[in-house]
Amino acid sequence: MLNNIKMKKKSTLVKYLFLICLVPSSIFAQIASPHISSSQIDSLVTNALLKFKVAGAAVAVVKDGKVFHAKGYGVTDINTKIAVNDDTNFQIASNTKAFTATALAILEEEGKIKWTDKVITHIPEFKMYDPYVTDAFTIRDLLTHRSGLGLGAGDLMMFPDGSNFTKKDIIHNIRYLKPVSAFRTKYDYDNNLYIVAGEVAERVSGIRWEDLVEQKIMNPLGMQKSAASLYRLKDNSNAVRPHAPVNGKLQVLDIDWSESANAAGGIWSNVTDWSKWVIAQMNHGKYGAGLDNKVFSSEVHEETWTPQTIIKTGTAAPYNTHFAAYGLGWFLSDVKGYKQVTHTGGLAGMVTQVVMFPELQLGIIVFTNQQSGAAFNAISRTIQDSYLGVIGYDWVKIMKDRVDKGEAEAKKIGEEVEKDMQAQLSKAGGQFNFQPYLGIYRDVWFGDIEISMKNGKAWMDCKRSPKLSGEVLPYKGNSLIVRWTDRTLDADAYLMFTTDMDGKPSGLTMKAISPLTDFSFDFHDLDLKRIK
Repeated sequence: MLNNIKMKKKSTLVKYLFLICLVPSSIFAQIASPHISSSQIDSLVTNALLKFKVAGAAVAVVKDGKVFHAKGYGVTDINTKIAVNDDTNFQIASNTKAFTATALAILEEEGKIKWTDKVITHIPEFKMYDPYVTDAFTIRDLLTHRSGLGLGAGDLMMFPDGSNFTKKDIIHNIRYLKPVSAFRTKYDYDNNLYIVAGEVAERVSGIRWEDLVEQKIMNPLGMQKSAASLYRLKDNSNAVRPHAPVNGKLQVLDIDWSESANAAGGIWSNVTDWSKWVIAQMNHGKYGAGLDNKVFSSEVHEETWTPQTIIKTGTAAPYNTHFAAYGLGWFLSDVKGYKQVTHTGGLAGMVTQVVMFPELQLGIIVFTNQQSGAAFNAISRTIQDSYLGVIGYDWVKIMKDRVDKGEAEAKKIGEEVEKDMQAQLSKAGGQFNFQPYLGIYRDVWFGDIEISMKNGKAWMDCKRSPKLSGEVLPYKGNSLIVRWTDRTLDADAYLMFTTDMDGKPSGLTMKAISPLTDFSFDFHDLDLKRIK
């Protein structure tokens, strides 16, 4: 439930409960060096919130070791209409990963671990699908997205509501996840292995991961209003609620987060505190008025910013990126001749982004409480362009066009699915026989799902993920679809049944219908066998 996001790709039209003054977005295409002004940032963010239907955001710009701009926009909750300010806390999702990597780096600096330590040295019960990989798997491998597992493999154990799965469950169940590539050969973003990394940190340090990152990183930097989880916030009165569009209207979501996954995405923070983290990063771990203190050494810092796993990329205007990689908790690339260090984070109804250009001593922070990754990209790119000398790109318009195109494609798929459903119903004389498909199906790592009749309708319930509950509808042949009751999920799925020698459904695989469905809905990794 995490994009490296988990970057949410969807954005639909909604009406706002607060007023926004719109300025022509074309002016942002003309911003050039030396830098964008605070008033221009205000206009940019206001425009982006309107175009992408985002309830609230907070934006900070750090330049030359100082906070140039830090401000909140919109509201924390469309129902309460409380304004976002620079101290408003957001769940930063996968931006947490840099904290987990840094905590381990500090432990390495203290001589308590080595990056080359085998994971089984610290967690003997840890197993991957392949025994060779289990034996070879190092702490470094936990952090670098090169395990051989597919994108978001096993994320259903934490997303959209994995509270039924403990850390022990997750660590145990990783052994059932089948690889899709050879070990250490390909980048595929992974959340669950960061949970394992957090467990390594706990066993080595002797304290909880949450205590470790707060004591070793947050407290020294003075990140006083941040916390390693929602439940550790000293004051949660100034915290956003997540939002998602449903049928053209913005809706407030519940915060469904598994504390077991904190090391992968549990931190809550604000742009004021996060600016301190960014400044320390760009000063190689040094902090304070005279940079007389350090939270980690320059050597530790360089290790986290060193490429570990190559990421496929293309060279195109305006940034002409030639190389991209993942370090330890950070994405790394060259942008317009400068080193870029960045990460994003995405959860249901909340996405965040941090971008740093260390050679320019420039840091950009964008936190939002809606799942439009297009919004934070439009904001951050416009700001960075002003420092890079890039002109002529209206990123709000560019991103909006991309969103509209993606939504149009998804709508077309949805219409085709609906047409096929109606054809199947017509073929069955309006009375489809669900009886052969009813029963309980089990996956070794996800657990049981049940298809049953409720009030004359076929229904699916995922026992260990209660939010995944919805009506089953006919589709084609031995394939059905499930339409989840919670429409904020945007994750309806195909149900594809296998049959035994007698033609009776004996197994089930799943696949998301929409190409916009978040990758953490890894239905395709399930291999459900009928047990009843």
